[in-house]
Amino acid sequence: MRVTFARTISLLFLLLSTVLFAQQDFQGQAIYQTKTTVNFDDFGRRGNQMTEQQKKRVMDMMKNMFEKTYVLDFNRTESTYKEEEVLDTPGAGGSPWRGMMSSFTGGDQYKNVKEKLLLQEQEFFGKQFLVKDSLKTLEWKLGTETKQIGQYTCFKATTTMPVDEMDFMKMRRRGPRAEESKKENTVAQDSSKAESDNPMDDLEVPKFVIVSAWYTPQIPVSTGPAEYHGLPGLILEVQADRTVILCTKIVMNPQEKTEIKRPDTGEVVTREEYNTIMKDKIEEMRQMYGGGRGGRGRRN
Repeated sequence: MRVTFARTISLLFLLLSTVLFAQQDFQGQAIYQTKTTVNFDDFGRRGNQMTEQQKKRVMDMMKNMFEKTYVLDFNRTESTYKEEEVLDTPGAGGSPWRGMMSSFTGGDQYKNVKEKLLLQEQEFFGKQFLVKDSLKTLEWKLGTETKQIGQYTCFKATTTMPVDEMDFMKMRRRGPRAEESKKENTVAQDSSKAESDNPMDDLEVPKFVIVSAWYTPQIPVSTGPAEYHGLPGLILEVQADRTVILCTKIVMNPQEKTEIKRPDTGEVVTREEYNTIMKDKIEEMRQMYGGGRGGRGRRN
């Protein structure tokens, strides 16, 4: 009964808001702050061997990657989600680091909830791609809990979401069972092979994560930040794994509207094809810098 009551209230908000917006072709803009917590234990022995000063230096370099500001421009069916452009500051890691890491993180994103289409621009080591995917249907569970975010009444919803295998933001140290399995396989394949120097061997991506979202039916669009969508109102906050995405500002019907344009630049590939390209490049780098047998490693 409580879930039914929450769903009824949510739909009532949606109906009232729809009436308010029905007379105009509305557009909105939402600003989001994202933050991902880093645990140095996830780096295995490499993380444990780092001094506090080294950890602080790494955190300063990684701040641009794990703490960002994004702008979501949206109308009834379409949206674009782009990182806010900022200038590099001294001590922030410098352009080379930022440029390299941008190859492993997502670029500008376009969503069309009506067509169930997701397009993401991605530059990978100097080459431009356009990753085309379908919006996955998320099985949201609407809860009874509410809270205020700014002037908006928000309702809580949860879902279990599959994780992309090449999502570097969710990588973590392998669990004990995975470590034991990896060691057994390594021994079975080549008992004389020394422990790999490739840090990727110590990491894994979880298959699923539990996502909590807060949405407001006062803004009747079925979208939100990043890949999140499918609720009866704009998503203002997301908690997924170690990442928090929080809306800090909303402007409805701005005087200067941003064109929500479907991107068409870059080689069109599927997500699966793009992941294969990334894996091949990582293996190439591993061989080049001594991560595998026969590589041109920096060894004397």
